[in-house]
Amino acid sequence: QVQLVESGGGLVQAGGSLRLSCAASRIIFGLNAMGWYRQTPGKQRELVAIIGRDGSTNYADSMKGRFAISGDNAKNTVYLQMTSLKPEDTAVYYCCADRRSISDWGYWGQGTQVTVSS
Repeated sequence: QVQLVESGGGLVQAGGSLRLSCAASRIIFGLNAMGWYRQTPGKQRELVAIIGRDGSTNYADSMKGRFAISGDNAKNTVYLQMTSLKPEDTAVYYCCADRRSISDWGYWGQGTQVTVSS
């Protein structure tokens, strides 16, 4: 069974930066995309960014210009560089891989907490 392992979360002041990393425990053959979602208590999980096998990227509007997704498809790793962080960015961030449909993914990480203080 493939596991996605995230790292890089933590506490940062508003305006600061963090870099999240995610790696698959083994190669996922035919991997088509990897991405990041986030979730806060009482709310649905929301898309942050996706990167396709061809390197194409897609971002939620509120993250454009502040977050950057990158990855190494051959190594099944994905990164999320977050800058100009705001308190409203506080959430658990989840890595995902192998997109089956618009919001259905084959694999999810366990999540990493990001807390932005004001």
